[in-house]
Amino acid sequence: MKHTTLILFSILCLSAAFLAGSCTISYKFNGASIDYSKTKSITIEEFPNQAALVYPPLAIKLNESIANIFAQQTRLNVVRTGGDLELSGAITGYSLAATAIGSDNLASENKLIVNVKIHFVNNVTGEENDQTFSAFRTFSSSSSLNDVQDALIEELVEEIVDQIFNATVANW
Repeated sequence: MKHTTLILFSILCLSAAFLAGSCTISYKFNGASIDYSKTKSITIEEFPNQAALVYPPLAIKLNESIANIFAQQTRLNVVRTGGDLELSGAITGYSLAATAIGSDNLASENKLIVNVKIHFVNNVTGEENDQTFSAFRTFSSSSSLNDVQDALIEELVEEIVDQIFNATVANW
């Protein structure tokens, strides 16, 4: 009986070792789906603010955030020109709209909207893509835009940068 148990245990161990050796599990904690054996660099151009209404800190924040997300969540080298991936674009919209009217016919809630158009080129695969991303936040009309603008820009930029990252290098 001991001999049979030893043989079964040995077969079980060998089977487990074989299965473990033939199976691979790949986890990507950063969400990026990049073949680093082929894609090693990215060129990120400055995103100018071409919106009719210009808030200067918006372009600075957007440009810094785009560069940071690719530096922190990928192993791509950021190069000035000739990257395997190329990202360019512009801020095309920065607007304020009333979203709710109170009983006194005045706005009770406002919406700040940011639009960013990107052009993405994957020089490894030859793919090109143009896309527009948008984000908005509402705020009470009892607050002036100047009072809430910086905090809202922080949130809007984070959302748009995540959208850009996901559309360009994440495979969801």
